[in-house]
Parts: sequence; C-alpha cells; structure tokens
Amino acid sequence: MKVFIGVAAFASIVSAQSYTQSRAGNGENVSGKPSAGYLLAGGGGTPEAAYRWFAAKAGGGDAVVLRASGADAMNAVLMKTGVVNSATSYVIKAREAASDSALVDAVQKASLLFFAGGDQWNYVRMWKGTPLGEAIQSRIAAGVPIGGSSAGLAIMGEHGFSAEFDTVVSRDALANPFDKRVAIESDFIRIPLLAGIITDTHFAKRDRMGRLLAFLARLGGRASAIAVDEGSALLLEHDGAAKVSGAGRVYFIKPKGAPAVCEAGKPLTFGGLSVYRLDASGSFNVKSWMGMGGTAYQLAVDQGVVSSTQPGGAIY
Repeated sequence: MKVFIGVAAFASIVSAQSYTQSRAGNGENVSGKPSAGYLLAGGGGTPEAAYRWFAAKAGGGDAVVLRASGADAMNAVLMKTGVVNSATSYVIKAREAASDSALVDAVQKASLLFFAGGDQWNYVRMWKGTPLGEAIQSRIAAGVPIGGSSAGLAIMGEHGFSAEFDTVVSRDALANPFDKRVAIESDFIRIPLLAGIITDTHFAKRDRMGRLLAFLARLGGRASAIAVDEGSALLLEHDGAAKVSGAGRVYFIKPKGAPAVCEAGKPLTFGGLSVYRLDASGSFNVKSWMGMGGTAYQLAVDQGVVSSTQPGGAIY
C-alpha cells in the first residue's frame, strides 16, 4: 500500500486538455462506509467543525472535489480532518471532460462529493446532461455525503440561480424580476431533501434577500428557500434535521402563495413570506419545515420595496 505523506508536497497532479486532477492522501482507493448528509456552506471561510462533520460521513473512504476554477486547496482542508482516505480535486475546464471515463469512474466510486466555489454557470453548462452529471446523481442515490460552498451550494437545490448572465443585485431583481440576469436553472442536481427548494449564499453580507424573494416570485410562490450567511454552514442530516455551524445565520423562507405582481418591467409585489432565522443555538427540520430556538418573522414586497415585521423593519 502506497501512502502519500504531506498534502502539499506529495499531491500528484495529472494535467489534461479538458481537466486537471490533483490527489492527496492514501495512494490506494478505499470504498468506505459513507452515510448521507449534506453540507450547505455559504462561502467565505467555512468552519473547520463543519468540514469535520461532513468528512466523517465519508466513512473512511475517498473524497472527490469538483470545480471549474481554482486549484486543489480543498484537498488539504479535507485531509486535515483526518477521517478520509484521500481527497482528489478535479478542475473541469471544458464540457468534453464530463464524458471522460476516468473522471466519471472516480465520481462513481467516491465516498464523498464536494462542489467548490466559483461560477455556478460553469457547472450547469459543463455538467448538466452529461455522464458526469449522471454519476453525481448516482452517488446521491447511493447515499454518499454531498456538500457545496458558494457556487457549489447554489447548484444543490432543485432550483438555483444559474448566473448565466452574470450576477444580479437585490435592487435590480426587485425592480424587474424578469431582468435577464434573474436566471434560474431547475432539475440540475436532484437531492430529495432539497426538492422544491432554491438556495442562496454570502447572504446578509451581500444583501441578497431582495433578489431571493424575486427568485421565489419567478417560481410562482411554489418553492421555498434556504439562504446561508458567509462563513457559516448548514449541517443537514438525511432525516431533515439541521443545525448551523459558524457565527452567521441561515434563513428558511416559505411563501404563502403566488406574488400579486410579477411581470416584466414592473416592480415586484409579493406578500406573505414567512422567514425562520437560525443560528448555532437552534435547530430546524427541513422535512417538517419547523424550527426551535430561532426567530420567526414575516416579509412582504410592495412595488419593489421589502418590509419586515421585525423591530425596526430589519429584513435579516
């Protein structure tokens, strides 16, 4: 058995025209005994405790990191937990890579999958409808732990902001929910616990509440939302139980019905939005959509302006 000691010094790097591969840890694959669980990280410095919780669910097997930019920093993060056999990062540069047999085989054998940050449109355009996409879905069905941070979290819900036409800020999305930048992709990654849910990231710091309400309006008020603050993560168990890791908050948002006005070129009017705000002191269950130890309040949008039932009208 060959063992690589020292993540940075001994990572093996294989370059190809359409993707690069970098491995750290044990040189031989181990199947492990993974258990289902989902790491929903808001981006910008996920707590080590969250990664330890996530990596432990690999059951001692091999972790695979998928990304479209950057390098192999997640290898060191996952190996530092001391509970995975190896960590391999694949930087996918072209759609043709998503049909590469070696890459697809590695994903099909992974005991943990993690989607890194970057630009989620790269993931949609290069992975959706490919053998790689099918391999990801097969691992979800097999019950391996799945996680994502920032752009990686944005693709984990049934619905997601695709960023096909770049990002969009709350002001513009509320003023015109049919602005072409309000681009939503559905049925890309299908995690049963996240069916009917759209996610958002870097939430309060980048003032994304307004745009998320516009996304929900575009989905006809039929979807719910989970939004995660920067530097924090939601640790979601297979039975729906969830808790927060980190100093930030997670927001669970559910509309009571369709928006009153959601038309091209017109400011959004959308009432009856229930919010449950959770920090590390509370808990939530995604299946029952009920929490303990958090804060419940209501939001409404009137002609593009968001109001809140919280003291002082705070929307976060």
